[in-house]
Amino acid sequence: MALEAHLEKRLGGFTLRTDFFCGEEALAILGPSGSGKSMTLRCIAGLEKPDRGRIVLNGRTLFDSEKRVNVPARQRGIGLLFQNYALFPHLNVTQNITFGMKAQAAAAREARAKQQIADMHLEGLEERLPRELSGGEQQRVALARALAIEPQALLLDEPLSALDTYLRSKVEQQVIAAMVQLRRPALYVTHNMEEAYRLGANILVLSNGKVEASGSREQIFRHPPSLEVALLTGLKNFSRARMISPGRVEALDWNCILACAADAGSEPKYAGIRAHHVRFAITAEEAQADNAFSCWLARMNEAPFHVTLYLRLHSAEGEGHHLQAEITNETWARIKGQPQPWRVLLPAEDLLLLKK
Repeated sequence: MALEAHLEKRLGGFTLRTDFFCGEEALAILGPSGSGKSMTLRCIAGLEKPDRGRIVLNGRTLFDSEKRVNVPARQRGIGLLFQNYALFPHLNVTQNITFGMKAQAAAAREARAKQQIADMHLEGLEERLPRELSGGEQQRVALARALAIEPQALLLDEPLSALDTYLRSKVEQQVIAAMVQLRRPALYVTHNMEEAYRLGANILVLSNGKVEASGSREQIFRHPPSLEVALLTGLKNFSRARMISPGRVEALDWNCILACAADAGSEPKYAGIRAHHVRFAITAEEAQADNAFSCWLARMNEAPFHVTLYLRLHSAEGEGHHLQAEITNETWARIKGQPQPWRVLLPAEDLLLLKK
């Protein structure tokens, strides 16, 4: 089971060019709004026609511009789940779920609908219209409808973004379970990097219609190929950088010398560290270690389970901050009463050295 796509389509301000392979492990497509994520799904589903390219699903060619192949959307065998649910307002839950199975016998449609209703915990709602359902219930009906046709591939376009935090978590778990059970190509479009990490074993990063990175989620997050990809995957701290000797980098915007564990190879353009990797020295030995610097608290934000600190290096004076640290409430309780300056640690093994 595999989906392979090579697409090119001219959009308003740029040309969308995507090139990827998706097997039985889900592929998350991550990128900002307007980067071409949704258009990629629409082209694969047959709702939009690429200018050039080729789409092959499980060995079957769905689109080939050179051979003039363009299989209609209804014949592609693809399940779709959109942000706005796209339920038919005049059909009840059961009718919505069975809508794409008209070619099947009535008994087969009924059995399949009952199975999906049970899997999505929709028992008792069979006769309700979409307007009589909550947002989470509507999204579960939409997911059941996408899965009811036993699709050859599943395409999900920001399906959780309209849900509140509680419903988002519940529906996300159902989406993950459905993708695991399906064992067929699944593409998950999102602009939320944490969602992309949780739902995609592999990640494709799109920006302005261009593939900026592609690989396993661990590779993309641990070794982003550029500052743009690092920012899209949640990097909060970065500085212009230059190599001053093997294993030593000057962070120009932080005004400090960093020991680095990674082999930078050619000259890095930026150095960065993720906010949750920033630590604080507890012992005297840690306070004198490489990459330990004096810092002062510029401001802070508290959340229920963590605290975000905005830190200035070297001096309490000045505007803004140099670093953002995300720490647990326990760590905050330990350091908040200590006199400043504190000693902040930027572990060498967690530094990102970016060449572009």
